[in-house]
Amino acid sequence: MRALGLDIGSKRIGVALSDQSGIIAQALETIPATNPERDILRIIEIVREHDVTEIVIGVPYNMDGSEGPQALKIRQFEELLLKNVTVPVYEWDERLTTVAAERALLEADMSRAKRKKIVDQVAAALILQGHLDRRRNEALRRS
Repeated sequence: MRALGLDIGSKRIGVALSDQSGIIAQALETIPATNPERDILRIIEIVREHDVTEIVIGVPYNMDGSEGPQALKIRQFEELLLKNVTVPVYEWDERLTTVAAERALLEADMSRAKRKKIVDQVAAALILQGHLDRRRNEALRRS
């Protein structure tokens, strides 16, 4: 099982990939968000290149749990993605993942220029890792 995590922004899409066993997420790349159709073509290429079996998309809910304008844009992107891939697509509540990614990169003493290049990838890895951890914890509870 190999999963793909996406942190979809208006300018960039952070992409993360799990290992073959679906335990560890790691940053993969940043896709410049040009237009949804072109962006989805790159995601489809990644799915094929890495034999991805599922996709996890971060949805940015407001702090009160409601959906704002950015969450609605993500849902539109997700609908288009679902029309173009055959693997399941899951949503993950991504509140504050970009903040957490930025904080982790600051703690690693990374320069502002380097942080800007990879913060979206790290946020995607946090989204994906949360999904993988939840799945593993649910499996442990059932056994």
